[in-house]
Amino acid sequence: MSDVTNADNTNEPRLIVETGLDQRVAAIIEPVLVGMGFRLVRVRLLNLNGLTLQVMTERNDGTMTVEDCEEVSTAISPVLDVEDPIDKAYHLEVSSPGIDRPMVRKSDFQRWIGHLVKCETSILVDNRKRFRGKIVAVDADGFTIERDEATRGEEQNVTIPFSTLAEAKLILTDDLIRDALRADKLAKAEAANQNEAEDEEE
Repeated sequence: MSDVTNADNTNEPRLIVETGLDQRVAAIIEPVLVGMGFRLVRVRLLNLNGLTLQVMTERNDGTMTVEDCEEVSTAISPVLDVEDPIDKAYHLEVSSPGIDRPMVRKSDFQRWIGHLVKCETSILVDNRKRFRGKIVAVDADGFTIERDEATRGEEQNVTIPFSTLAEAKLILTDDLIRDALRADKLAKAEAANQNEAEDEEE
């Protein structure tokens, strides 16, 4: 697995973005998140408990604590109240992307090389729209997966251009859990070291 996502990716655009009302909410809250050192992963308005606005976000290093979720919720609530994009009562739910996370940026694919992903494309790629397999390579234009369910006559490896991607998500495996926990631990240790260095400078 490659290194933990670094802070240079703060302004990296998402490959998969919302439409309609979700898109309007994303446009309102994303500048607030970026200003706080977070990256927006996804916004979804769901028919849960009446209406739930689900905001998925993470720090630039890929971590997200319960305290971070509370901090983001406290910051974006008043902004949403002022802009008022949703004309019904709703619950705000701020969460991390989770281990079997949606893949929305090129760096997500780079970071999770070697892990299983399932994805859907907006147009046919190699006569299909749905794929599942291990990420084996990533470049500026797309990513290559080694299919775990190739049918007869299909190549084992297929390259999916980022421009065709409609949806992508990691598949939960023991390897993924292990690597995700390790990455989280490394990121937290790095953040702690950075805080110590800042304290010493003061």
